[in-house]
Amino acid sequence: MSKSLQDQLLKAGLANKKQAVRAKKAKNSKEKLKRVGVDVADEAAALAKQANEAKLVKDRELNRQKTQRAEQLAVIAQIKQLVAMNRISERGHIEFRFPEGNLVKTLLLNERQRLAVVNGQLAVVKTGDSYDLVPRKVAVKIAERDESCVLVCNDDTGDAPEDDEYADYQVPDDLMW
Repeated sequence: MSKSLQDQLLKAGLANKKQAVRAKKAKNSKEKLKRVGVDVADEAAALAKQANEAKLVKDRELNRQKTQRAEQLAVIAQIKQLVAMNRISERGHIEFRFPEGNLVKTLLLNERQRLAVVNGQLAVVKTGDSYDLVPRKVAVKIAERDESCVLVCNDDTGDAPEDDEYADYQVPDDLMW
């Protein structure tokens, strides 16, 4: 009973002659490579390790992109919530024009709102496709998250200084088109 495992498998019918020849050739080629100096196991392990490292790098990049996208969506949701809670929905009949990129957009306001925007007490912000009026403090909070949403936010001029030489002269600081 000193038959090899290969002979026993052939006799039991679990393997055929072709498989035996193929296994013998593979064994001989591995032995030949070992004699030449090439380590087959190390080569396969190196390839597996390299593929695993490439997969880890790719997975990290995908996770970073997912995290970045989730943060962007959170910022957009915060901006929408700030605008929804602080929007001034009252509108007037006076056209107020402001730049958006290289276009000039129009928003209908009443005189009090127009003066508040000019003086910096109110600001015009864009969420999605709509333009809304919000108080300056809210516009500053929105600008901290995304400056591109705040379209008009003038400096708060408040009252004119007392030593103003030209206080008696009315100088328009905006144009009505």
